[in-house]
Amino acid sequence: MREIGAEQLDINAFESIGRQWMLVGVSKEGESNVMTASWGGLGVMWNKNVAFVFVRPQRYTKEFIDGSDFLSLSFFDGKYDKMLAYMGKTSGRDEDKISKCGLTLIEERAPVFEQADITLICKKLYSQTLVKDGFFDISFVQKYYPDADFHQMYVAEIEKILIK
Repeated sequence: MREIGAEQLDINAFESIGRQWMLVGVSKEGESNVMTASWGGLGVMWNKNVAFVFVRPQRYTKEFIDGSDFLSLSFFDGKYDKMLAYMGKTSGRDEDKISKCGLTLIEERAPVFEQADITLICKKLYSQTLVKDGFFDISFVQKYYPDADFHQMYVAEIEKILIK
């Protein structure tokens, strides 16, 4: 993997995050955990290149994110679709998902996988739980949060971009 600057990153966030999904990785106290995410984005905030991701409170990965300063966002080509689906449905509480999927872990400040095409290493800047009163269209609450398990939003500075 080699490092590139943010201006060299050529990614369509709508496709890469929303349709192909990304793997959110976190390391804490010598352990790593990952989850698939399809809600998030890339942009600029506070004059910094940032990524933002949304994680439900019951996700095991949230415990890792809350206990670490860094996270990674990894993007894979289509041959890893089954792996991404598995990572989104199976909890790291129950098994070592990384080993089971045969991913090669390269440790930075957050997990980097040899098989990923692109990995963003990000430092957390801000976090807030979505709240019912913040929705202008209440149908979203009914559709996406019938159990009131509102996502936690994380905004993180993109510190390093690695590509294959």
